Formats: sequence, structure tokens, C-alpha cells
Amino acid sequence: MKNRMCGNRTIIGTFCIILAVAVMFGISPIINRMAAGKSTVCQVNKVITQGTIITADDVIKVEIGTFGVIDGFLKDETQLVGKYAKSDIYPNINIYPIMISDKADSAEDVFKSLNGSQLAISVSIPSLANGLSGKIQNGDIISIIVTGNGTESVIPPQLTYVKVITATTNKGSDSDNVNVKEDGTTDLPTTITLLVNAEQAKLLAGYEQNYKIHIALVYRGTAENAARFLDAQEKIFTELSKATANESEDAANG
Repeated sequence: MKNRMCGNRTIIGTFCIILAVAVMFGISPIINRMAAGKSTVCQVNKVITQGTIITADDVIKVEIGTFGVIDGFLKDETQLVGKYAKSDIYPNINIYPIMISDKADSAEDVFKSLNGSQLAISVSIPSLANGLSGKIQNGDIISIIVTGNGTESVIPPQLTYVKVITATTNKGSDSDNVNVKEDGTTDLPTTITLLVNAEQAKLLAGYEQNYKIHIALVYRGTAENAARFLDAQEKIFTELSKATANESEDAANG
């Protein structure tokens, strides 16, 4: 009996020694790494809503423990400042590249930026050819070609350069959120939503009811270059206003 008890004590003692060694050389280093693994990351100090540009005043640096944290978070504020939030970004969370964008061109981004001077209007795409074979993308600059019954096709001066907000399928999916089918195809857009002023909106509404509308792609590229076309459209409106004023003055004097 005594020999058996001594044997049990030896086994227990050996087990305790092995356990102590395991803790010393196995678990302790893991705990130390958990405590020592830290990194400085970029976060925001307030809610940044979708489509809003992120400024230097919005960004703060925070030290966090990296154990169990998904790698790839932004550490340098230059990677964040001047970018746009692709969705709402909240304080106290790490920011990843997928959460930001170089430009705010989703339909929701544009809708949130409307301030009363610009409107969003949708027009129907009656056929594949009328809508540039379904190739229209957000941010494109297009011209509106109008064709009447037996009349010559024209590009109205007021609709020479128009920005595309999005194209939408008959299922309500915008062009930047269309799912690819198993055969590699996608649903084609049936309407196109444009960023316009009040005068352009009235013209488009009338043309859609009484004429055929075709879409011609003018430019696809950087936001800076696209803005030049929209500036040119504003100059066209200025010239049209001057011409109208001169005609009114001539009529009054005549």
C-alpha cells in the first residue's frame, strides 16, 4: 500500500513539474505577446456619414492591442484624409481600405449631396441601343439625343453634358450593385438617373413623353475632368440666358 501511495505521489509530482514547465515556456510567452502586441491606428472622432469627405480634423491616432485584431487597418492619416466614407464610419473602430473610396460616386452618395440647386431625375431606356447597350456607369458624362416623329435628331444645348448618377434595372438594382448571374450575364438597366438643374429636368420630362431619347457617352474618367464638362454646360446656360435677354430687349425696343 505504501509503495502504491509513493508511486501516485511520484506521478502527481511529475505531472505538476510538466505543467509548470508548460506554463513557463508555453502559456506565459503567449500572454506576454498579447500584452506586448500593440499598434497605433487611425480612427475618427465623430460619425462620418456615407459619401462625406474625411478631413484631418476628423482623424485621431489610437494605440490598440493587436492580438486577435484583423490585420490591414490604416495606420497613417495620409491614407485616410481626403477619402470618402463608403458607409457610415463610427468612432472607436479600426478603419480598413474597404471602408473608404477616392470618390463619392454611388447613387446614395449623390442623393445625400443634393442641396436644392440640383435635382435627380430618371428617364426610361426603351431599348438596348438607346441606353448605350447597358454600358452606362455612375459618373459618366453623356449627351442626350432627341428624335421626334420624322424630325431630325438633335442634342439640345441644355443637355449637351449631363452627369449620370446611376442606371437601374427593372428589379431596382443600381449599376454599381448588380449581381452577376451564373451564366456571367447581368440584368440590363431600364432607367437612367441623371444629375440636372430644374430647366434640364423639365426638358427631360417633356422629351420622354413626346420624343425618343438616345444616350451618347461623352466622357468616362476622373472626377476632375468630368467637372470640366459640367462647367462647359454651365457656360452654355449662361450664353443661352444672354441670348434670351438680348431677344427680349430687342423685342421691347422694336
